[in-house]
Amino acid sequence: MRVLAVTLTLLLGFLQYSLWQGKNGISDYHAVAAEIEVQEQVNTNLHQRNQEMFAEIDDLRQGLDAIEERARHELGMVKSGETFYRITGEDNR
Repeated sequence: MRVLAVTLTLLLGFLQYSLWQGKNGISDYHAVAAEIEVQEQVNTNLHQRNQEMFAEIDDLRQGLDAIEERARHELGMVKSGETFYRITGEDNR
């Protein structure tokens, strides 16, 4: 009976050590959880930066369209290969 008690105590000690300090134990779990938290923060920052870049790209695209439209209407500019027609109304003098 004494051998069985010693064996079970040693087995319990080994299992407790494996649980707390062994590979894939509690300590590894806490380390991985901390790494996941850091990575989620990095991902959040990168996602925000990507959204800002997409907004800037949209502004540039719309900005170019606005510049082109302004150049066409205010300055009478045309692209190469286009034909410009100016329609004028009759004066009522």
